Amino acid sequence: MVDYHAANQSYQYGPSSGSNGAGGGGSMGDYMAQEDDWDRDLLLDPAWEKQQRKTFTAWCNSHLRKAGTQIENIDEDFRDGLKLMLLLEVISGERLPKPERGKMRVHKINNVNKALDFIASKGVKLVSIGAEEIVDGNAKMTLGMIWTIILRFAIQDISVEETSAKEGLLLWCQRKTAPYKNVNVQNFHISWKDGLAFNALIHRHRPELIEYDKLRKDDPVTNLNNAFEVAEKYLDIPKMLDAEDIVNTARPDEKAIMTYVSSFYHAFSGAQKAETAANRICKVLAVNQENEHLMEDYERLASDLLEWIRRTIPWLEDRVPQKTIQEMQQKLEDFRDYRRVHKPPKVQEKCQLEINFNTLQTKLRLSNRPAFMPSEGKMVSDINNGWQHLEQAEKGYEEWLLNEIRRLERLDHLAEKFRQKASIHEAWTDGKEAMLKQRDYETATLSDIKALIRKHEAFESDLAAHQDRVEQIAAIAQELNELDYYDSHNVNTRCQKICDQWDALGSLTHSRREALEKTEKQLETIDQLHLEYAKRAAPFNNWMESAMEDLQDMFIVHTIEEIEGLISAHDQFKSTLPDADREREAILAIHKEAQRIAESNHIKLSGSNPYTTVTPQIINSKWEKVQQLVPKRDHALLEEQSKQQSNEHLRRQFASQANIVGPWIQTKMEIGRISIEMNGTLEDQLSHLKQYERSIVDYKSFNHFDKDHGGALGPEEFKACLISLGYDVENDRQGDAEFNRIMSVVDPNHSGLVTFQAFIDFMSRETTDTDTADQVIASFKVLAGDKNFITAEELRRELPPDQAEYCIARMAPYQGPDAVPGALDYKSFSTALYGESDL
Repeated sequence: MVDYHAANQSYQYGPSSGSNGAGGGGSMGDYMAQEDDWDRDLLLDPAWEKQQRKTFTAWCNSHLRKAGTQIENIDEDFRDGLKLMLLLEVISGERLPKPERGKMRVHKINNVNKALDFIASKGVKLVSIGAEEIVDGNAKMTLGMIWTIILRFAIQDISVEETSAKEGLLLWCQRKTAPYKNVNVQNFHISWKDGLAFNALIHRHRPELIEYDKLRKDDPVTNLNNAFEVAEKYLDIPKMLDAEDIVNTARPDEKAIMTYVSSFYHAFSGAQKAETAANRICKVLAVNQENEHLMEDYERLASDLLEWIRRTIPWLEDRVPQKTIQEMQQKLEDFRDYRRVHKPPKVQEKCQLEINFNTLQTKLRLSNRPAFMPSEGKMVSDINNGWQHLEQAEKGYEEWLLNEIRRLERLDHLAEKFRQKASIHEAWTDGKEAMLKQRDYETATLSDIKALIRKHEAFESDLAAHQDRVEQIAAIAQELNELDYYDSHNVNTRCQKICDQWDALGSLTHSRREALEKTEKQLETIDQLHLEYAKRAAPFNNWMESAMEDLQDMFIVHTIEEIEGLISAHDQFKSTLPDADREREAILAIHKEAQRIAESNHIKLSGSNPYTTVTPQIINSKWEKVQQLVPKRDHALLEEQSKQQSNEHLRRQFASQANIVGPWIQTKMEIGRISIEMNGTLEDQLSHLKQYERSIVDYKSFNHFDKDHGGALGPEEFKACLISLGYDVENDRQGDAEFNRIMSVVDPNHSGLVTFQAFIDFMSRETTDTDTADQVIASFKVLAGDKNFITAEELRRELPPDQAEYCIARMAPYQGPDAVPGALDYKSFSTALYGESDL
């Protein structure tokens, strides 16, 4: 590097910092070719020239301070070429040719030419920039040269998502500021004027430095000063522009803004590189530390395990016999404790030691480290040899202990065996006598009694299986008597008690089986009676319910023939009542028989008939109801018969008069009406005729059921009218729901009457093919992708603009459990269009 401080006396070269910086040969590409055409005319704008001077000076000083110097006047301090060469060495990391010592103009020109030649060697085409202009202090040429240097060394190598240089820097800014409100970076001039973009870049990388939410778009000076001051204080980015210079310019200088923004890019990318380098070092150190830890663990575990083996082998090799069985049993217990408690952890330690050793060697091999060599005597093979010696000693010790214990326990063995078997048998028989004496079958149902029988069969199998144990107990007791065991008296007493109890259990088992089987037969008989009762009670109950419905059913007749037919049918029904009464008595007799069997055998039935809910009380109650309704029906039919006879007489009188004048009036009315409506095309005339025909049919139907000719129908008259027209409004749940829906349409005020006009309007709507609220809802659901809500974006995408905005303005927010922000309720909107409520 150039020794700037000795520039006025002589030039010396220091050691170069290497060539891994931004330098390198090759062309700068199309972008640099475009920037070579530097628009010097723009520098005639004093505001832009002022911004470039400040920015370029600050940028140069940010690099020159690394060499311990700076510039004050950009077009004066580079005239001799010395600081220009020094700047290029700092930013490129390469050594330039030695500067000339003289102070004459030719020496300055030569130094500047060396700098320009170095710039050209990096693939930069310098157009119209000569050394003489720089030496003469030409501001425009000097600023153009510095801008070329900035482009080559600060901007060209920026690469973001397959874009580079200016486009890459712009894309980087857009990616980093995308999440921030009021920031839309589209260029390097106006987009940065309010200062929010600078603050967003800092906050994205260092959020603790900027309180972004407190910034206001209408206060650009504060925003810019905040970003510039934070960058200078915490990010080591010098202040390159004044906020007022940017705000007071209609279009800030693009080159100044690009230079300033590139400093942010390099500051943050440099921090990322440092963090990556630190992570790499930490990773390497962590591997080494982990390997050292594994080595230390191996040495420690190996030492502990070998020491335990050395202590344990002498104990296992001790063969000094004890005098009593208790002492030998204690030795056996100690050995079992060793096998159960002390040895398993050591087995795990040995396995873990081998795993750790192999893992460590693998880690060292994969990380290009030398293999691990344990201390002398602590190799895996050393540990395996010690462990093999331990197991040999252990095997011999166990055999010796077992032989000694067999010898000392020979006399006590049979007695202990007797006590064990006797205890097991006594534990099994505990509570068995009480269980067999239970009378739980007296209150059991048939399913319960079958379960008890299966349980008893299982017990009998278990009892037979224990026969062998009882015989073994008796045989052991006999053998102890023959060997003259010192406690034979207690053994014999206990054995006799077991045999006596065994005989008692056999007798109780047989008695309980007989009782269970007897009860099962009785309950099966009762169950058959219950089933027979249910089979006959259900249809008889249905018959009574149907009879009650028919006896209470309203009837509407219009002729004497119709009422006489009803009377005939009722008489036929009454003729079946004696047979029905006999069936009722037979059904009740079945129930009484089941009760008799239960009572005579002391069986306590747990509940009602399991096959039916129809009790004798229900049957008797409904039968009494039928008996009461028959005379009422007789009276109603006779009254209606008298009424129809009177009506028939009146109809005959009316018919004789109407037959005279009726045909003439009807002809005139039909011809007059048809003549008025018969206009337009043939299709229109046909439509009028069909509408006229429908009106005639509707009027005839309405008039038929308007008995008092008051021009309105009551609910029951209107229902009969609808049935005659083919509507399914019969007396069931679905028919009642349909009838209530139609009544809400034709009688919205709930007056209880349906006028002829309301009837005609309803029939017109029913026969006209129009859209419904349900159809509109289904259409919205298609647009919404089968969701229960729709968004404004989907409406604007699928509908014309005016209709989409109409819907958005009138749709309420969707409140369902699957709601998302901005969800709209199209169901309530659709029903509101048709004047319906959203159920």
